[in-house]
Amino acid sequence: MRVLPSSLTSALPTTEDAASPTSEWAQALARPAFRLSWAVLALLLFGVLVPLVPGFFIWVQAREGAVLADPLLHLLPRHDVATPVFVLMYGGVLAAVGWLTRHPYLFLRGLWAYFLLLVLRMATIWLVPLNPPLDLLAMPDPFTAFFFHTAASEAITKDLFFSGHTATVAILALAVRGRILRPALAVVAVLIGVLVLVQRVHYSYDVLAAPLFAWLAYWVAGIVARPAIAGTVAAD
Repeated sequence: MRVLPSSLTSALPTTEDAASPTSEWAQALARPAFRLSWAVLALLLFGVLVPLVPGFFIWVQAREGAVLADPLLHLLPRHDVATPVFVLMYGGVLAAVGWLTRHPYLFLRGLWAYFLLLVLRMATIWLVPLNPPLDLLAMPDPFTAFFFHTAASEAITKDLFFSGHTATVAILALAVRGRILRPALAVVAVLIGVLVLVQRVHYSYDVLAAPLFAWLAYWVAGIVARPAIAGTVAAD
């Protein structure tokens, strides 16, 4: 029997490489635990959390909180950098979600992590009432304005601890794989963390805590989704 040189055999596609996103989704959906995990997540996210979110943040905006002393914040310049924040944020989201949709098990764990991140963030905002820095520059988000039915002048500014922009991109960096995309998203998370401080829409404490909560949410998501992702790369 003729044996191909190792240089040629290494170039041949493996079963994992050859699997298309369609076949990966078909295999995943054939697992009852995978389907159940998606159903439970959809129920919790859209049936419980999403209906609560607008009223919760409107209540947060109406209450009074503390203004914190933040020496690190005042070491940074103050500029309106809303556009770069949104470009980095939503560009990173589109790139990561586009990649994750081709990897169903990683996508499931990432969505569980994002759901848990939202729960953690609502809990910490409830427990730590804060007013924004006094020199805040308004950064109305068109997506959240549409979601909350608010005008730019009524933007939510007291959802402070911890930074949702930074944590969201951090959790996407944890969810994806690859030698380029994951480090790129980590860099984007750092840039967003710096820029929201330059915009004065967060304290430095909010930004520094965000990656820790993102890691916690992703770790807990691995436990919650374990029956559905066991034996796959998403379980690592």
